Amino acid sequence: MAGARSAATRLTHSSLFLLSRAAAAAAPRRTNLPSSSRDYSKMASSVGGNGYSDVTRVLFCGHYWPASTIYTKEYLQNYPFIQVDEVGLEHVPDVIQNYHICVVKNKCIDSDIIAKATKMKIIMQYGVGLEGVDINAATEQKIKVARIPGSTTGNAIACAEMAIYLTLGVLRKQKEMDTAVIQKDLGLPVGETIFGKTILILGFGAIGMEIAKRLRPFGVKILATKRNWSSNTVSCDIDGLVDKKGGPEDMYELAREADIVITCMTLNNESVGIVDHKFLSALKKGSYLINIARGRLLDYTAVFNHLESGHLGGLGIDVAWTEPFDPEDPILKFPNVIITPHVAGITEYSYRTMAKVVGDVALKLHAGEPFTEIEFVN
Repeated sequence: MAGARSAATRLTHSSLFLLSRAAAAAAPRRTNLPSSSRDYSKMASSVGGNGYSDVTRVLFCGHYWPASTIYTKEYLQNYPFIQVDEVGLEHVPDVIQNYHICVVKNKCIDSDIIAKATKMKIIMQYGVGLEGVDINAATEQKIKVARIPGSTTGNAIACAEMAIYLTLGVLRKQKEMDTAVIQKDLGLPVGETIFGKTILILGFGAIGMEIAKRLRPFGVKILATKRNWSSNTVSCDIDGLVDKKGGPEDMYELAREADIVITCMTLNNESVGIVDHKFLSALKKGSYLINIARGRLLDYTAVFNHLESGHLGGLGIDVAWTEPFDPEDPILKFPNVIITPHVAGITEYSYRTMAKVVGDVALKLHAGEPFTEIEFVN
């Protein structure tokens, strides 16, 4: 009986695969695709029924953010020709040659690892951040690199909600409230209201816009920086959301007006450590700093020193300089510091949506179809 069930299982899997090939062959061919889409379709057709592999393999790097792998496996559970594996960060270089899609998470995918990825077609992120991928090396290897736009998955909304959560937490002195509950105190601490505050958003992209939309009803003044304020880079009514805007060169001037700074900039060589001693010194004494983007945007020593001196009134971060963050780090000893474990974009909705995107990418790669849900950067 066991042998019969095994044979039946193999027959079912083979039938599913043949059906998928037949469906792909029967589907009408799109001849009016833009050249880039045709290129992606051609690239994809080398995997799957018309190519050298009967299984398209997806590699998730590392065991952090486990829901990303779990939800993707659940989405693809009825497609036996798609294999999803999760491998520890240290083992990625040893197995990457077996995979067609790599979901990097927090793994640094450098040129040495990319050189081993001989079957790789797409390196992508379960979200938007690609600073850990050597995009030039991937391009040389003819590997496409892609992100999932946060505006389409609910990620930007989730991050915006977390930014406001952290802002209110530091204003109302969350740590001191926890202590008051333990000590059975009432009426302590005396927090601050967000009403009437001036808030500077560093990096007015998709997340920055969602933050501004949610802040406006609180009765605040909103300042923002963005490299390019042209109408085709901003998909909302700026006049209704931002009271004063500027470029990166205006960040110090705007900082002097701000009571609260929220960083949601992209991390690159220019922005590493951009929130440094000079920037923090430009803030009013007692101002608050919130970071939901990347830990390395903040200069650790500068932030620590400004907290210690009292110049910085509070810090709320969802991302840290090293992750996972050391729970014994001295910066966490300050009563006005709140940290969350890199969960700003992690909600049931956003993660299920991104799992569907990754799953659909794998299915389309297998079938040789063009991709629509991801944004290629090379």
